[in-house]
Amino acid sequence: MGMTMTQKILAAHAGLPSVEAGQLIEADLDLVLGNDVTTPVAIHEMDKFKKKEVFDKDKIALVMDHFTPNKDIKSAEHCKCVREFSKENEITNFFDVGSMGIEHALLPEKGLIVAGETCIGADSHTCTYGALGAFSTGVGSTDMAAGMVTGKAWFKVPSAVRFIITGEKAPWVSGKDVILHIIGMIGVDGARYKSMEFTGSGIKNLTMDDRFTIANMAIEAGAKNGIFPVDEQTIAYMEEHSAKSYTVYEPDEDAEYDETYTIDLSTLKPTVAFPHLPENTKTIDEVGDIKIDQVVIGSCTNGRFSDIQIAAEILKGRKIADGVRVIVIPGTQEVYLKSIEAGYMTTFIEAGAIVSTPTCGPCLGGHMGVLAAGERAVSTTNRNFVGRMGHVDSEVYLASPAVAAASAVTGKISSPAELGL
Repeated sequence: MGMTMTQKILAAHAGLPSVEAGQLIEADLDLVLGNDVTTPVAIHEMDKFKKKEVFDKDKIALVMDHFTPNKDIKSAEHCKCVREFSKENEITNFFDVGSMGIEHALLPEKGLIVAGETCIGADSHTCTYGALGAFSTGVGSTDMAAGMVTGKAWFKVPSAVRFIITGEKAPWVSGKDVILHIIGMIGVDGARYKSMEFTGSGIKNLTMDDRFTIANMAIEAGAKNGIFPVDEQTIAYMEEHSAKSYTVYEPDEDAEYDETYTIDLSTLKPTVAFPHLPENTKTIDEVGDIKIDQVVIGSCTNGRFSDIQIAAEILKGRKIADGVRVIVIPGTQEVYLKSIEAGYMTTFIEAGAIVSTPTCGPCLGGHMGVLAAGERAVSTTNRNFVGRMGHVDSEVYLASPAVAAASAVTGKISSPAELGL
């Protein structure tokens, strides 16, 4: 029986010639990730089983990104805990205020994960790194603690769903629209504990940032992970950002998939997920007249330079609608700096937006844009559950940076085409 990409990576890291779906394995880890919310819990779990030392100080990444700069005393205490732990264990990849970014934008940029590697993170969107041809998945803080101590993790080998990507994207269609379309098609549990494996001739028409966005939201379909093949774009990205060696795994021709779907990029339209689930999707021509109070452009899903660039190009020379608040959050310090150098921050401020330091902030209703009762937001983030960005009576509409920026100008959910673009 043939193996999928994910199964081949897991077999190699378990020291086995092959694995099959449903099999329980123990696999070596190349990277263990935590943030300022989940790492303190993991540290306390280490205390319980009386372990102080980590298995490899170079293979742990701790990123202060959720409530930083600290919004209150509790978040300050959490970060202090992680700072002290990182100093005590000489953690190489510790990212604090001034050096931090949103973790899933930061780690690929820093070259900490490459094709063929395994990564667990105490954050559900750790599946982002599948864009690079790696196996990465979110875990709980207890599993993170065990991973930091042993360098290993237990997995049930997932079965897979294959998505054959064909065609070319239409104008204003991005990776965000692709994954929202897929989740709308299969549902938030359509790939539960499965590997979403992407293939097909259309992959070459997806940028690396498109792929990061798609892999990032695999968890929103219930998937264990999402993964892309390693092609010229992937190799170019890794060679630009990382000095690490990588391994390319390809699925066997007789690999088994539970389902196979074909996605023709040329047929997709800008897509919006209505409250209160990412599966509640409508294309932009089905949206209707939905007035908004706030726009958030950023997050680990859409805070990369290309996302900021698209939003700035749409907002340039335009003004944000009266009564609409717009918050732009670059994903990393590097994205922030490049955006300043490109003049995008001037564009945002002249349009009437504000710009934040890199942070998860409003995505999880933490800070920098919490919603009040009855308010609506268009957001480039990844979840729109009840109360996700604030009050339980607020509403979040998930969309691409292009739709978010256009909506900021019109004051309602809109396509850039409505601005004549």
